[in-house]
Amino acid sequence: MIYISAVGMINALGNNTDEIAASLTRGTAPGMRPRPGWLQGHPHTVLAGVDGELPAIPDAFSAHRSRNNQLLLAALEQIQPRVDKAIAQYGRDRIAVVLGTSTSGLDEGDAHVNLTLNGKESTTWRYPQQELGDPSRFLSHWLSLDGPAFTLSTACSSSARAIISGRRLIESGLADVAIVGGADTLSRMPVNGFHSLESLSPTLCQPFGRDRCGITIGEGAALMLLTREPQPITLLGVGESSDAHHISAPHPEGEGAIRAIGQALNDANITPEQVGYINLHGTATVLNDQIEAKVVNALFGESVPCSSTKHLTGHTLGAAGITEAALSMLILQRDLPLPFQDFSLSPLDPTLPRCGILGQPQPLERPVILSSSFAFGGNNASILLGRIS
Repeated sequence: MIYISAVGMINALGNNTDEIAASLTRGTAPGMRPRPGWLQGHPHTVLAGVDGELPAIPDAFSAHRSRNNQLLLAALEQIQPRVDKAIAQYGRDRIAVVLGTSTSGLDEGDAHVNLTLNGKESTTWRYPQQELGDPSRFLSHWLSLDGPAFTLSTACSSSARAIISGRRLIESGLADVAIVGGADTLSRMPVNGFHSLESLSPTLCQPFGRDRCGITIGEGAALMLLTREPQPITLLGVGESSDAHHISAPHPEGEGAIRAIGQALNDANITPEQVGYINLHGTATVLNDQIEAKVVNALFGESVPCSSTKHLTGHTLGAAGITEAALSMLILQRDLPLPFQDFSLSPLDPTLPRCGILGQPQPLERPVILSSSFAFGGNNASILLGRIS
């Protein structure tokens, strides 16, 4: 059995787990608001950003200086005592780092290009800042670790797959502890790219709402510490699949999503009726919500409470999987009320297959939570977390 001994995160809900738990309970996100300058020709697009000062990256690590890595440092600071204890107990070569990202330091590269186009030279930009492998390399160097370190980039399932890979490293004997997670930063390329796909909502996204029209992009980072040492929260089961149906559209029957969830249930040796809450991928695009509702209806019917949290965190892209798994862990740890969908701006879509979507908060009755990420290219990952009595 693999357990989760610590969690740290930062996103539009707050800059640490206490702030995030309070905002999640209230159902409000301080960092969710119109942010000018990101989408060309649209100055009032709502985005989910992180406010406040982030930890500085010193000159010794200047080649890794990016907002993405600053977000990771902010998450790391919250679990640093547990990390230090693990290093002292197991040694630096027995700690793995597995992260997920979609953008890495892409925004720093964008700023460099703009300077170049205007005939100026950037004195601070370095290519490694935008490499997809840089987050794990940076964190490993920062902690002076010698264990396995790599980054996964499978779009929206990246950091969920990082959790799965971290567990696999421990179970295979290649590591005793794994720091798993991910980070993604607001960047003009994905904001404008999703707008080009007609999948970016100009206002706050409305998961499963009748008038939903696209995602709200967010930024954030989260880290978990996986270990064999018994803890109150356990990684019960995982599942992953790749149906490769379409580069951006989900499989019309949710074939890959059903396989990933089924694998997680089988891995945990539990039935759908034992799940107490489902944190839905719930992007608020027309197709995603339609297919996900169909999948949940087929596997769980209407009996299991479920909701998306992307109207609170935004879609943090490569960090979405770890963000939502970390929120699920907070619910289990702190007995938080289950997140709910605010349908005051757009009522629940009556054409969706029926499932237990929450319109108001309620307590968690069964201490098992499913969190799934369904990414571009049919790249799917499901995580089951549980609280040990």
